Amino acid sequence: MPDSAPQPQLLHLVFGGELVDLEHNTFKDLSKLDIVGLFPNYASAHAAWKAKAQQTVDNAQMRYFVVHLHRLLDPSQDAKSDH
Repeated sequence: MPDSAPQPQLLHLVFGGELVDLEHNTFKDLSKLDIVGLFPNYASAHAAWKAKAQQTVDNAQMRYFVVHLHRLLDPSQDAKSDH
């Protein structure tokens, strides 16, 4: 009989914006940050990150990031648990 226990949520946040320069992760205007969304696992967050990064490829200052929220919510969690 297959195990039907629910998989743990490994929440991830995808967001981005235009950087001041390419040397630092400092945003030009925090009010213009693009919050792409929250995702239940790394695979779906990565797909959203990749799509947004490809949409903005013509702007070298634009960067998108994936934040592993589940690690912030539970710092004792193993860092290798989601990819």
